[in-house]
Amino acid sequence: MGRVVYGNQMSLDGYVADREGRFDWAMPGEDVHAAVNDDVRDVGTFVLGRRVWEVLRAWDVMDVSDEPGPVRDFAGIWAGADKVVCSRTLGEDDLAGAPRTRISRTFDPDEVRALADAADRDVAVGGPELASQALASGIVDEVSLHVHPVVVGGGTAAFPTPVALGFELVEERRYAGGVVGLRYRPRR
Repeated sequence: MGRVVYGNQMSLDGYVADREGRFDWAMPGEDVHAAVNDDVRDVGTFVLGRRVWEVLRAWDVMDVSDEPGPVRDFAGIWAGADKVVCSRTLGEDDLAGAPRTRISRTFDPDEVRALADAADRDVAVGGPELASQALASGIVDEVSLHVHPVVVGGGTAAFPTPVALGFELVEERRYAGGVVGLRYRPRR
């Protein structure tokens, strides 16, 4: 049985992108990139919002042969996983050049939980909106955050929908440049 996991990089004030939609302040160093890879190494399916998928789909065509080890490693993780893009606006033609990818018109937490329960690998929910829905429905087994030492003052919140949940801290790590990795499990 797989787990449902959510991970993201965020600013100290809780944003994954600033007011202009930029997230260059969260570009991970090799140590953080390697840690993110470890977080998603057991993922068999990524369930993503459209915007997150549009950023990550570059990994389908990126030439990583001259890139550092963690970049090449993530390319392999991405290529080895299925992707479900939750979008009401994308068409099948938009998936051209995106192997192992399909569209779902809705995000159904029960379907995501069933997908994880039937799998031998994890299901990663990608994108703050979907993560908020997944957390509110109680299907998330683990949250992994890499907090960058920057305040961006607004933008896309890591948890945009009000959800009141308690978490247990199960791991904390420090990385170069002041980044802190935090892993939580919801209290049930």
